[in-house]
Amino acid sequence: MALSDVRRAAVLGSPVAHSLSPVLHGAAYRALGLTGWSYERVECDAEALPGFVESLDEAWVGLSVTMPGKRAASAFAAERTDRAAILGAANTLVRSGSGWRADCTDVDGVVGALRAAGGVSSLRSAVLLGGGGTAAAALAGLVDLGARQVRLVVREPARATEVKSAAEALGVALQVERFDEVDLPVAVADSDVVVSTLPAGAVDADAETLAAAPCVLDVVYHPWPTPLAEAVRAEGAALATGLDMLLHQSFGQVEQFTGAPAPREAMRDALREATHDLLPLPLT
Repeated sequence: MALSDVRRAAVLGSPVAHSLSPVLHGAAYRALGLTGWSYERVECDAEALPGFVESLDEAWVGLSVTMPGKRAASAFAAERTDRAAILGAANTLVRSGSGWRADCTDVDGVVGALRAAGGVSSLRSAVLLGGGGTAAAALAGLVDLGARQVRLVVREPARATEVKSAAEALGVALQVERFDEVDLPVAVADSDVVVSTLPAGAVDADAETLAAAPCVLDVVYHPWPTPLAEAVRAEGAALATGLDMLLHQSFGQVEQFTGAPAPREAMRDALREATHDLLPLPLT
């Protein structure tokens, strides 16, 4: 089957109109000469995901999955990569011989963003803010980079079940602390990196404290720059952003969908153009 045949892919989510994935995948397909390939946005929540995917014909080769469908995507798939099984969530569905295979390239996004930022070559300990699905993928990325001790700071520890489960499966020591009780300056001083998976505005009051870390990943990229990003830049620490994470997670998706190496420079340049040069980091 030639790569130039008509093939379809999409990003599923709700809401999904803001997704930049079509920018990345469209640039990749053009650079690879895949003139018959298309990539679109599909409004689809977790409940509707199984029925939608089952309805797709053989022209559909892959799906990116954003919130709120990542757990549904993992549960639906006939096969799962090890990391998708550990996390119980998938941002990637790829057609396989037995149906659909689930993967979580969000882990690659965290690893790639932090490597591009620098300052994580000897990563051992980390502070992770937030207890949702993105935090679980971030934890897996931190473990891949060498972290063996992670302080998870959340507003309600009882709701951090995904991250706790992932930590146990990954064999990483996880210390869970409430946001209103943790000694944040001490936690930051003892860490090699801080990763915030919290929504916009949630850590604004603590931006200067968090910026004391050698390296910071703030997954928020709209609105930009965030107060945390501005504080990190003022401090002179290494900074990675949600756009860097988005870019690096997309490489694996393109490669799994097409079977060809991702054209990384073309994808980065397209994202920079779409975001008016907000993407600050080099490729890894």
